Amino acid sequence: MRHVVVPHSHDSGSKVDPALEASRDGLRALWISLVGLGATAAAQVVIVVLSGSVALLGDTLHNIADALTAVPLGIAFLLGRRAATRAYTYGYGRAEDLAGIVIVAVIAGSAIFAAGTAVTRLLRPAEIDHLPWVAVAGLVGFAGNELVARYRIRVGRRIGSAALVADGLHARTDGYTSLAVVAAAGGAAVGWHWADPVIGLVIAIAIAFVLKDAAREVYRRLMDAVDPGLVDQAETTLRAVDGVRDVAAVRLRWIGHHLHAEADLVVDGTLTLTAAHEIAADAEHQLTHTVPRLTSATVHTDPHSHPGAHHHGDLSHRRRQPQH
Repeated sequence: MRHVVVPHSHDSGSKVDPALEASRDGLRALWISLVGLGATAAAQVVIVVLSGSVALLGDTLHNIADALTAVPLGIAFLLGRRAATRAYTYGYGRAEDLAGIVIVAVIAGSAIFAAGTAVTRLLRPAEIDHLPWVAVAGLVGFAGNELVARYRIRVGRRIGSAALVADGLHARTDGYTSLAVVAAAGGAAVGWHWADPVIGLVIAIAIAFVLKDAAREVYRRLMDAVDPGLVDQAETTLRAVDGVRDVAAVRLRWIGHHLHAEADLVVDGTLTLTAAHEIAADAEHQLTHTVPRLTSATVHTDPHSHPGAHHHGDLSHRRRQPQH
């Protein structure tokens, strides 16, 4: 129930850390986990077709949806290695957001289909065939998630990836959803025909929570939203740089699973160009070492006599006036 009311994050930016991204073991763990959950779901599909269990259908769709959360990470790893071009000057990190939209659509379809099937079964009760196999399929779902969880946690601890360990714990909680299918089969065995569709509806609601969580993360990423705490951290870092009088503006945005920053700094107007450049270079270096996931920054310096971008238009017009 805690897993239902406190949905897990599907933000790939929070799942990728340097240890996971840089390690071949980490990448291998992602794909093996995807194959493992996919095989678990495939085994469950066979029993769904034979038995007609709504609860098992919902659990199968849940496992499929969770397996697909590895896709944005895989795309980020593969496309992120491609160099930027004249057309895609920031590289191909944004492909991760497009994959996120596809996954949200798949999860939405799963939730709607599972809920609709459960409601239909409540209105038109039907016998469930092969009850022992339904229970076995629930146990297979639990075992598949637990094996994936142990593998992710073991590899994550070995390579120092907190993200992979967290994903393993997430898979472990999903295994308990599969155990609900065993309860549905037990209820049907003693004549509780409502047990299967009711549990199927509960699992559909769990998928809906996953959908809400995933859709919110994808929307925030598409709108270039970041954690305000990261902005505060960036401003604090910049203000501590020697020679910076003030921070006029800080902007952060995600490009794939990395952050890019733009900052406007106010410095002493009597500085030479070289001295102002040194301050900007120091500020950029400190940002990339202080703000998590930040890999690049563009730093602009303004003299204290003309702070802020609103002066730039006047300065440009003044320079272009005819000289007398």
